[in-house]
Amino acid sequence: MESNHSDIKSLENLVHSCDNIKKEVSKTIVGQIDVIDKLLMTIFSGGHAVLIGVPGLAKTLLVNSISKTLGLQFNRIQFTPDLMPSDIMGAEIIDNERNFKFVKGPLFGNIILADEINRTPPKTQSALLEAMQEKSVTVSGKTYKLNAPFFVLATQNPIEQEGTYPLPEAQLDRFMFSIVIDYPSLNDELQIVKNTTTINHQEINKVLNFDSIINFQNDLLGMPITNTVYSYAVELVRKTRPNSQNSPGDIKKFIDFGAGPRASQYLILGAKMHAVLKGKYSPDIEDVRAVSEDVLRHRLVKNYKAEAEGITIEKIIQNLF
Repeated sequence: MESNHSDIKSLENLVHSCDNIKKEVSKTIVGQIDVIDKLLMTIFSGGHAVLIGVPGLAKTLLVNSISKTLGLQFNRIQFTPDLMPSDIMGAEIIDNERNFKFVKGPLFGNIILADEINRTPPKTQSALLEAMQEKSVTVSGKTYKLNAPFFVLATQNPIEQEGTYPLPEAQLDRFMFSIVIDYPSLNDELQIVKNTTTINHQEINKVLNFDSIINFQNDLLGMPITNTVYSYAVELVRKTRPNSQNSPGDIKKFIDFGAGPRASQYLILGAKMHAVLKGKYSPDIEDVRAVSEDVLRHRLVKNYKAEAEGITIEKIIQNLF
């Protein structure tokens, strides 16, 4: 019972910390509560996320503000067609004494904003995705561990696709969430304009530190969950595969490839963190459903029929329920 009580206490601390983080972030970001929740869910689950939105929606400011509240080092990398793997990982140089010295690249931070990841060639994309998976980089045959905790939040612009290098599905699969950022509401936009066209001296305070984040990640892994919820998550993912017996007509008709086992893992982790934000000590089926769109959106591959009929991935996911 004692360990149970300590587990509950630590989850309560996580909820309290998330509330404080949102209060601090709201000093610079107006609205976007849903997006902030999803980013916190990604970070405390130890995942990475893709942010999809048109320019000017404060994606960089949002990520930077969250990193300040977490006391983490924030590095922004602007992905361009001429960016090389060494530009993000680092490279060996010869110092004044003619010895090789490794100079770390911007990947050696805690929260990495990979801005417009689809504008850089596959070679550099692969270097980033390898770092996400292995939490290390290899340069000139030597392996260097990246800082912990380590999160990549990549942005993609849904317009102007000319001259881009879209991420292949196998690489997109490494991202826990695909988060769509929409335009602000009228009231929020009015507040944004007021805040940014006057003097604003509000400072963002640090809420957590490195150790707390690692501890919270471990607490989340230890969170109890029933077999019913496990089964529901796995069955839901299996239904997205056109060759599965239980897949609905929409999937067989409009989807070429469904989600793999990594989707099931992220559904469970996402459901756990969603439950925490809702003040629950164990996730249920509703928590799995709440995160399913962001987990599955980038893992289902539509066919030409879906494109021709204007069927969206979101609609197909909703029909799974």
